[in-house]
Amino acid sequence: MNVRQFLSKYCWYYLLVGALMVGSSLGFSHAITAAAQQELLKSQVTIVLDPGHGGEDGGAISCTGVAESQINLEISLRIHDLLHLLGYNTTMIRDTDTSVYTQGDTISQRKVSDLKERVRRIQETKDAMLVSIHQNQFSDSQYNGAQVFYAGETSSKSLAQAMQTALVEKLNPGSRRQCKKAEGIYLMQHIDCPGILIECGFLSNPEEEVKLRSERYQKMLSCVISATLAQFLQQNSLI
Repeated sequence: MNVRQFLSKYCWYYLLVGALMVGSSLGFSHAITAAAQQELLKSQVTIVLDPGHGGEDGGAISCTGVAESQINLEISLRIHDLLHLLGYNTTMIRDTDTSVYTQGDTISQRKVSDLKERVRRIQETKDAMLVSIHQNQFSDSQYNGAQVFYAGETSSKSLAQAMQTALVEKLNPGSRRQCKKAEGIYLMQHIDCPGILIECGFLSNPEEEVKLRSERYQKMLSCVISATLAQFLQQNSLI
């Protein structure tokens, strides 16, 4: 059995096991890594993980006072670990609680610079596929559920549809949310590669906020996102 067949058959199971084990970077099962040693994946893409916000730009603040940027980073690091477990090429826009701006005297100017720098890094990554991680917020606390937005590149919509379906089926059963084209989102409108932005849930919903802060739910979320990416790449012959 080659690696592609192995992943197609077992990736959900092993990612789930890995995601539920204690720790983010060092605690995962070596089952897939061992199999991958027999036939290394030759991925045609580099998955660019973008934890939204960071540093002085905390993004949305949850109903218990936690900054969105912290949750975005924790989830992104877990996805990074799982994708590495599967043998995929990944790079991260940030891997600490920092902004990536290069200039600006005011917070507003630095936010603009931060967005432009993210675009630059993505555009300079060969064969990039963007996965941007965010959290939602609304004035009415009743709203909940993950939602996926996609960039203008042709395959972005197909990836977003697959991701939205997986998130609903595995984590948000009963949700009627559908993926949407990213309108008015600077990052998504200025990249040429395939890209999706995942709003993982609502920090304004007390029940969902508790889940989004929990290690267990973050690991489950990361498992769903990573496995869906792996299956999409396999189905589209990008490995």
